[in-house]
Amino acid sequence: MAQDRYAVLGNPIGHSKSPLIHGLFARQTGQAMDYEAVLAPEDGFADTVRDLVARGYRGFNVTVPFKRQAFDLADTLAPRARRAGAVNTLMVEGGRLAGDNTDGAGLVTDLTRNLDQDLAGRRVLLLGAGGAARGVLQPLLQAGVGALHIANRTAARARDLAADFADLGAVTGGGLEDLAGGQYDLVINATAAGLGDQVPPLPDDLLAPGAGCYDMMYGDTPTAFVRWGRDHGAAWTADGLGMLVEQAAESFRLWRGCRPDTAPVRAQLRPGG
Repeated sequence: MAQDRYAVLGNPIGHSKSPLIHGLFARQTGQAMDYEAVLAPEDGFADTVRDLVARGYRGFNVTVPFKRQAFDLADTLAPRARRAGAVNTLMVEGGRLAGDNTDGAGLVTDLTRNLDQDLAGRRVLLLGAGGAARGVLQPLLQAGVGALHIANRTAARARDLAADFADLGAVTGGGLEDLAGGQYDLVINATAAGLGDQVPPLPDDLLAPGAGCYDMMYGDTPTAFVRWGRDHGAAWTADGLGMLVEQAAESFRLWRGCRPDTAPVRAQLRPGG
């Protein structure tokens, strides 16, 4: 049987767990598909996509640093991708590219379904004002959080981002230095500080009783932000591995019309965790 072909594009890409994840999804759901990782040149993303489309590929996941380029390349955009200003999922439809963004859906699904967190009315702090933060703002606000504050090293970027989403709920922005005295029920790290095993400078009393800490990054060992949360009394902590699997499942649903069960895949990626 002929296999429909899909790929994840990034630079670097060798670390990607997406081929394993989608391979497990395909076996679980009986889908005839092949999925691979493709290293795209930093100055050749569009050409790479066009070449793969010409070779018959049906869809793509897009990771760092190409999500904005994928947004620009898409012929049509789903509303959530347009709002996020980035695309992480491309579908080939009649030779045209349809762009979507499943990152925010993956985060909210991991929080609410896998971690059993009720977001309604919660005071949420989102650290960072870059593309990762922008990609999850709409789903978080639509989940009914009570108030969402964006904190960033450059306060103006946080305020501008908050203004872009103010029509969806109570969202504010400011600098990291303004966090003193505030307490939050959920703190989500969307910064890249963890790449250097660092944590943004945060007050020691940032966490309200029962609060959780969620790092959108993930690793084989606890991330710096997860360790910070544990050291500062978080009731629970989690990294972004669940988000990775859930956003992949949403991409898979868009491509194949069925949503896989993520629980056994998450268990295989992190045995005992």
